Amino acid sequence: MATELTPLAVMILGLTAERPMHPYEMVQTLIARKEDRFANIRPGSLYHTVDRLMARELLQVNEVERSGNRPERTVYAITDAGSQALRARLSAMLGTPTTEFPELFLALAESHELPRVEVIDLLERRLVAMSEELDYYRSARTQATDRGVSEMFLLDVGCRCATLTAQLDWLRSVRDRLVDGSLTWMDHARRGQGAPPCPLAGEDFSGIVGPPAHHATHTTKTEDVTT
Repeated sequence: MATELTPLAVMILGLTAERPMHPYEMVQTLIARKEDRFANIRPGSLYHTVDRLMARELLQVNEVERSGNRPERTVYAITDAGSQALRARLSAMLGTPTTEFPELFLALAESHELPRVEVIDLLERRLVAMSEELDYYRSARTQATDRGVSEMFLLDVGCRCATLTAQLDWLRSVRDRLVDGSLTWMDHARRGQGAPPCPLAGEDFSGIVGPPAHHATHTTKTEDVTT
């Protein structure tokens, strides 16, 4: 079975595709580039991932650096197999949607369990946080563009900004309709009176052509490289 690469493994192979690096330099480079926006970056996990990539022959030792009394540092380079695995994984990630489970969607689905006034307050807090995040990425994109960075290196930031903008617009609309009462809400004090809640049901999806099978694929990995 083909080796599947986790986000951290993809980032390591991407770095070594630029030039050979030792693990400490990898950590520092990822942190400097703020690439923890893609995955958690912990030195222990990174070193473990490097070892597993070496075992799969996707990385190789390029050289061992020695400088005075400092400990030896092993510099790693990507192999031909590593380059092929990286391209294959990127192609799969880019071209094949996978089901993700954002907590926001679950929270919205169950938010009817909370009083209207509390939901309004919580949405206000989220809108502030998301607006600050959007400003952060917009500013970073502007600064990168001003110093001549090509847009092809900023596509993830562009997608993130577009997604945040769309979510902010929609959540503001929900907040506004909760405030003016145009979005019907049954607070806890009224539970048990009148018609029971009617959540989205399986029958609501009947007759609708579903997403392809690969769209429903979701795996949670605890290892850095799996087979």
